[in-house]
Amino acid sequence: MLTSRTFLKRTRAGAVLKVVREHYLRDDIACGAAACAACGAGAAGGPLLEARPGGAASSLCPAPHYLLLDTNVLLHQIDILEDPVIQNVIVLQTVLQEVRKRSAPVYKRIRDVIANSEKHFYSFTNEHHKETYIEQEQGENANDRNDRAIRVAAKWYSEHLAKLQSEEKIQIILLTNDRKNKEKAVEEGITAYTFEFYIAIGWVKTYTNNCFMFVRLLQNEIESGRILFPEHLPLSKLQQGLKSGLYLQGTFRANRDNYLEATVWVHGDGEEREVIIHGLKNLNRAVHEDIVAVELLSKDAWAAPSSVVLLDDEPQNEEDDVEKEEERENSLKTSVSKSMLRPTGRVVGIIKRNWRPFCGMLSKSQIKEARRHLFTPADRRIPRIRIETRQASTLEGQRIIVAIDGWPRTSRYPNGHFVKNLGAAGDKETETEVLLLEHDVPHQPFSQAVLSFLPQTPWSITDQDMKFREDLRHLCVCSVDPPGCTDIDDALHCRDLENGNLEVGVHIADVSHFIRPGNALDQESAKRGTTVYLCEKRIDMVPELLSSNLCSLRSNVDRLAFSCIWEMNHNAEILKTRFTKSVINSKASLTYAEAQMRIDSTNMRDEITVSLRGLNKLAKILKKRRIDNGALTLSSPEVRFHMDSETHDPIDLQTKELKETNSMVEEFMLLANISVAQKIYDEFSEHALLRKHPAPPPSNYDILVKAAKSKGLEIKTDSAKALADSLDSAESSSFPYLNTLLRILATRCMMQAVYFCSGMDTDFHHYGLASPIYTHFTSPIRRYADIIVHRLLAVAIGADSTYPDLTDKHKLADLCKNLNYRHKMAQYAQRASVAFHTQLFFKSKGVVNEEAYILFVRKNAIVVLIPKYGLEGTVFFEEKDKPKPTLVFNDEIPSLTVEGTTFYTFDKVKVNIMLDASNIQHQKIRMALVEPKNIGVDSSNLVLAGLLSHAQPWSGSELRSSQRTLEDLWLLCA
Repeated sequence: MLTSRTFLKRTRAGAVLKVVREHYLRDDIACGAAACAACGAGAAGGPLLEARPGGAASSLCPAPHYLLLDTNVLLHQIDILEDPVIQNVIVLQTVLQEVRKRSAPVYKRIRDVIANSEKHFYSFTNEHHKETYIEQEQGENANDRNDRAIRVAAKWYSEHLAKLQSEEKIQIILLTNDRKNKEKAVEEGITAYTFEFYIAIGWVKTYTNNCFMFVRLLQNEIESGRILFPEHLPLSKLQQGLKSGLYLQGTFRANRDNYLEATVWVHGDGEEREVIIHGLKNLNRAVHEDIVAVELLSKDAWAAPSSVVLLDDEPQNEEDDVEKEEERENSLKTSVSKSMLRPTGRVVGIIKRNWRPFCGMLSKSQIKEARRHLFTPADRRIPRIRIETRQASTLEGQRIIVAIDGWPRTSRYPNGHFVKNLGAAGDKETETEVLLLEHDVPHQPFSQAVLSFLPQTPWSITDQDMKFREDLRHLCVCSVDPPGCTDIDDALHCRDLENGNLEVGVHIADVSHFIRPGNALDQESAKRGTTVYLCEKRIDMVPELLSSNLCSLRSNVDRLAFSCIWEMNHNAEILKTRFTKSVINSKASLTYAEAQMRIDSTNMRDEITVSLRGLNKLAKILKKRRIDNGALTLSSPEVRFHMDSETHDPIDLQTKELKETNSMVEEFMLLANISVAQKIYDEFSEHALLRKHPAPPPSNYDILVKAAKSKGLEIKTDSAKALADSLDSAESSSFPYLNTLLRILATRCMMQAVYFCSGMDTDFHHYGLASPIYTHFTSPIRRYADIIVHRLLAVAIGADSTYPDLTDKHKLADLCKNLNYRHKMAQYAQRASVAFHTQLFFKSKGVVNEEAYILFVRKNAIVVLIPKYGLEGTVFFEEKDKPKPTLVFNDEIPSLTVEGTTFYTFDKVKVNIMLDASNIQHQKIRMALVEPKNIGVDSSNLVLAGLLSHAQPWSGSELRSSQRTLEDLWLLCA
């Protein structure tokens, strides 16, 4: 049997299609009752028992009965439903489908309960039963239709079970906490109760030995009397409000340094705008990266981003801090000028949850035998999660994974459940696993299906490989990379031409030759998106056979490449450009230091050295021209570890010194990327994969302009050119490091560079590079975007054929979305790896005194930078349970006066640094202020809040970090 629905659909091409959707119905779906011979279960015995074990009856419902649940009961009472005393439960297909959409963890738990034969839960497919399936009526929203489907199924069960030939009739009881649904059910003759009423009255009086279940329910009942959060609006109302403009949709982003503040990035009309959310009630149970609907407050309630650093200190129990929230929220309010006010709103509903399994630890509990515990996630942007477990003593000191099940209005924290134990906190393998999981880095070994598409070894170049390929093995090509680099994806050459000009070539590993579109290897590479470089290991995007061998442009071996070759004059002006697939044989694999030594040597005049000198000379001209055109030269302290070759523990930490050769390689990589971007756009105007860097909104520069003004300098931000010129002229003879600090601050003002499809956007400009068009071509071993660009370029020059997905702009746009996400997560994972290894370094180092500079002034803290180690730390001036010092904050000229001592942005201070391991979950590098002295601040309250950039390991454990181009600096910006 089937029911069908017909509707018209318009395609992208404008055609109108008639679509018929068929929904099949059956009349042979069993009710699940053991005593029902009509459904064929009587002989074998169905999952639902005729009476409860032992013949006992509920005092509320003395007759045998089955329970039928609605969606909200299942979502919010899963802990009690898992109790052995709850049996004979019917779970409708309608309810299961809703639960699956709203909470994957609860869905998994209820499926496990249904699969447990001792629980006697039965899943009834009411949506395909001819007597219980219903159509959605005109004007009826999806939620009301589902409530009606539940009532229809309950009524059918009542009528169906009434026909059983048994001593006592089996009743159907609908449990729902939805007032309207319950009222309608009673009107229709269905027995219906709230879940709490059924348990408290019906079962607790009967089963006194089940007092623990009653205690849990009583806790819920007590909490339910205290409504902490506004109710979320249903999806139907949210959709109406979004359509009318009453609400705005955006991505919720929690503040890492202030748990009472968040921003919602609203997407629309081709641009993003920011809405500030202040206070627990306005945050309204949204979790970082949820898609939410927000309602703007009236303009007189708008606020400025808070200048307060406010961390959610761990309470003794989960209820202790509820009464303190209002006092803390008041601390966010600062008197500011109207120009600083930003649109401010409140969360009114959740459109899409972004809940995932979270890594962290159980909070310390004074009651070891308690079942209810608070879990503290490793990511400070995620709220604590309340879980129930009897394994607390076993899990103490362990990194574990917890999933969120729901977040009721009556609870300060969401509810969740334990998923997995990862290992002891502090263990290097465990912490590495945590940071990879937390940043969603795919790191499982490559499957056999993926490996099956690798070339056979030993591998050699064949005649087929040489088709459409130029032999450039005679050229003096060499690579220049960090020490220990094994995934060499670029090499260069420079030589004189007979006409007096110069030939310059950038040769890139031809990874796309080995990874063909659509196979398992290609799909896995696209999923991973990028190679992730940690301090001790590298998570490859492609298998090692390719990344460190066949695609790596090592010296003295033949390798396939994709070459971009220019004819230039001696003023670095491009006269001709050509692209070709090639085969090369690199004559040397040099480090930056080795290449610099050759260039500087007065004795070396070999072909490699002459080529390097020519490249270096041209690179200086190219860089000057770029900067003259408005390209930015920013700064970001980059640290590197010296690892012990046996233990792999860091034994030295220092900032990395860049050489001329770093800039030399960078300039030609940038030039190749720009040249290729123009070529693929000329050939594929709708399908080119490009990269852009949006101009920051003017408000982003406020902190930079004010900081410079406090030192008597003016920073203009009208354009990238104006900003670059201002930074160049912002010098102080008495304070040489000032210019570097300004450039570091300017980096923080930048937007993030992103990949996009040319047919889906109109703004191609790369703000930081001052380039009208840009892409990524030069690192296909470690970036999947470059592989796509190689494929586009190969088609453009006739060296390869196209395929459907390559010229589908919608699929390319989806690919870009994943690549942007993976690239961002890789950056965060790299920085987290540096943070962990920095802790290991200072654990063995002890206390050290170092000079620091103030980067930011907050209402209750200062943020300092220690140049020697590239560390950024937050120094607080208030301490828990101690008298508060007198603090005077000035936002116009950023300054903080503490007991008579005033701190300004860029002031020089001295701190001592040590590791505080008292909190295993969030170990901290503590910084005690040494100079200036006597300002009434207890050094035990000075903590490290974060780290800049990511590290590049060297010596005993040498792995390549991300290829550092200027453009990479802006990936570190929010």
